[in-house]
Amino acid sequence: MTQELIGLEATPSALREGANSRKVFIKTYGCQMNVYDSVRMGDALAKDGYEPTEDIDQADLVLLNTCHIRERAAEKVYSALGRLRDMKKSREEQGREFVIGVAGCVAQAEGEEILRRAPAVDVVIGPQTYHRLPEALRRVRGGERVIETEYAVEDKFEHLPVAEKAKIRSRGVTAFLTVQEGCDKFCTFCVVPYTRGSEVSRPVQQIVDEASRLAESGVREITLLGQNVNAWRSSGPKGEQWGLAELLYRLAEIPGIARLRYTTSHPRDMDDQLIGAHRDLRILMPYLHLPVQSGSDQILKAMNRRHTSEEYIRLVEKIRGARPDIAMSGDFIVGFPGETDQDFEDTLAIVEQVKYAQAFSFKYSTRPGTPGADLVDQVPEEIKSERLERLQALLLKQQQEFAGSLVGKTMDVLLEKPGRMPGQLIGRSPWLQSVNLDANDMKIGDIVHVRITATGPNSLFAEVADSESGDRH
Repeated sequence: MTQELIGLEATPSALREGANSRKVFIKTYGCQMNVYDSVRMGDALAKDGYEPTEDIDQADLVLLNTCHIRERAAEKVYSALGRLRDMKKSREEQGREFVIGVAGCVAQAEGEEILRRAPAVDVVIGPQTYHRLPEALRRVRGGERVIETEYAVEDKFEHLPVAEKAKIRSRGVTAFLTVQEGCDKFCTFCVVPYTRGSEVSRPVQQIVDEASRLAESGVREITLLGQNVNAWRSSGPKGEQWGLAELLYRLAEIPGIARLRYTTSHPRDMDDQLIGAHRDLRILMPYLHLPVQSGSDQILKAMNRRHTSEEYIRLVEKIRGARPDIAMSGDFIVGFPGETDQDFEDTLAIVEQVKYAQAFSFKYSTRPGTPGADLVDQVPEEIKSERLERLQALLLKQQQEFAGSLVGKTMDVLLEKPGRMPGQLIGRSPWLQSVNLDANDMKIGDIVHVRITATGPNSLFAEVADSESGDRH
């Protein structure tokens, strides 16, 4: 799991508040969708007079945007709330405002429990209602402790403010764009259907408008987000049914957008049209995150994944047939209840067959309220740990082999940010790897043709290549 601190630029409207403006510190736990949500919450708060800060000591409002995928993640939130309680007590002694808010999936799942366990918390707001955050904070200042976790009837995206171009530009040349939320798959290990709700797809025009604003503000690469992004469905301009493939074709027409990606996908929703988009759209990067979770049919059935290992393998082969240079990424859970030694060996076997360029792997963690939490035959912790170590060693080996295979090849790299060394910029390969490059007269936002010269533990090193040379990707 990743953790990021989101420091958002203040908009001119917030800055004009002057002495009346407040400062907000937002910490984000979990997935890319939470990162996107934190940015949009920052936009809503900026319109309400809040300036962002990366210094928690300067904050009048601290907002934790939480993840509930694993138990440890939720406990991290409660641990952070304990530290914030002490800060709040100190601020109150100084006569200063200090509001504590919990947003995201832990807020959705444990609203009342959060207020019980953490009396210092002032507002709890779910992922479907964060557009109501400014109003909730006004109620807090009126003396209430607020819980907003009911699924909103209104479309939250229609109620969120549009960020100004300068603010979008300050965030960089890549951006996330949520197009779909929730999940109807009900995998037995997963809390998403209970914290994010059923599958909901944003309308085509709403997505196109947001993508166009991003492009006009200098964004070159957009990653479409969804808990089950390839389940996205909506009506096209003539009322016809569109899937994710048709949406990608439409977004590829927006001037300024040079790269498209999407995550996270479910194998059951990987249809022929979407596979065809990988074949036809060079703007769609050759990298696909397609979780399998296990290589054992017995465990896949217990997980309610609704596909077999053989079906998954055939699907990967079909995708690679359409786009031979595509790199696969995946998710794996080891130690699901009832997993035998043979079930685990089947997982190692599917990894050996697919060969992943990147993957995420975890020990099974029971989540209250999910069917998996009530299953008997839980796997002992020491066995889960040993299996995870073996799996991660194999995945790391494959990741290193894939990176090594790129040495000497040429590719286009989108320059995203300054490097650690003077004159260095860091870009992103088509396969989502960081690429270190001496900048010369190049700038952030440029797409540069490079030759890979070496690999590092988590990145590639490159030099500028002749645009006509090598195998171009």
